Amino acid sequence: MSSDPDITAIERKVAAGERLDQRDGEALFATTDLHTLGALAHVARTQRHGNVAYYNVNRHINYTNVCVLRCRFCGFRRTPADSDAYTLTVEQIVEQARQAASAGATEVHVVGGLHPSLPFDYYLDAVRAIRAACPALHIKAFTAIEIVHFARLAGTTIEGVLEALVAAGLDSLPGGGAEVFSERVHAETFNYRGKASADWFAVHRAAHAMHLPTNATMLYGHVETPAERVAHMIQLRTLQDEAPGFQAFVPLSFIPAGSQLSHLPGPTGVDDLRTVAVARLMLDNIPHIKAFWVMTGAKLSQVALHFGADDLDGTVVTYDITHREGAGKRQEMTVEQIETLIRQADLVPVERDSLYQPVRRD
Repeated sequence: MSSDPDITAIERKVAAGERLDQRDGEALFATTDLHTLGALAHVARTQRHGNVAYYNVNRHINYTNVCVLRCRFCGFRRTPADSDAYTLTVEQIVEQARQAASAGATEVHVVGGLHPSLPFDYYLDAVRAIRAACPALHIKAFTAIEIVHFARLAGTTIEGVLEALVAAGLDSLPGGGAEVFSERVHAETFNYRGKASADWFAVHRAAHAMHLPTNATMLYGHVETPAERVAHMIQLRTLQDEAPGFQAFVPLSFIPAGSQLSHLPGPTGVDDLRTVAVARLMLDNIPHIKAFWVMTGAKLSQVALHFGADDLDGTVVTYDITHREGAGKRQEMTVEQIETLIRQADLVPVERDSLYQPVRRD
């Protein structure tokens, strides 16, 4: 039992299988008893997944860094006039997908900026071409804000965009673009210019109604409060109650370098572990919690496997959107490296596909 009376009360609720509320979540973020918090989250994780930790062989493809938005947390965005702006052709996207498939990948993860002039047909053609060239690859593509952008481009509904993309070969949606569901944060800090929480929920609700699996995220460690983090998780939990379809929650550790918020320190390692643990305890209806090693680092992600996380994401290969200090454009771990990290944490590595089914290789 913890010496913190609030945590002791939460321990009893967890043991009884009771759902935690906003006050509980805030107490978990406030407690100095990190060991008890981690132990509680690890129990919840073990009850669901035993001693297994998942990973997949995947590749991220960021098709453009040109974006009409000016999010202050983002160091990825470029204007068309910037010297380092880029936009891949459909053929270049397909070539990266082919390389991924040849390397044994089961998934490509395709996201980019909101390009001001690319037509909706570009995105449909990219998905169709990947499907034709690599029929076995799972195509996870386009964040909710990209889907809303496509709807505006095509003059159609969110549902119409999703139906067209699924017909082209789309298999699931990633969870990006959620940031933190707080109008205070949006209005005072990020200057989203149309990047609204309501849009994110509308897209994921529509996807779930179509039985299209999705993930959920939260970008933390900038100017949001612990109470806003908890409220974000509860809103995700509520949508999952009403319209199930989230496979995993991915806490994204804010990296200030290169952004307009570079003066901020970013989250500490303790904050990273605390956020993973609270997520596992609050999100009782979302099966998986990822420790996204690209943003928290491999070593801390390994520790997070004992703080509620059950998934290390994957091999990744390239990730343009943000870079940890000292990391280049190519950010990759091999299967051997991932499995070693998991085994060193006294867990059993299981390669999964995008739907969390074990992958059997000859």
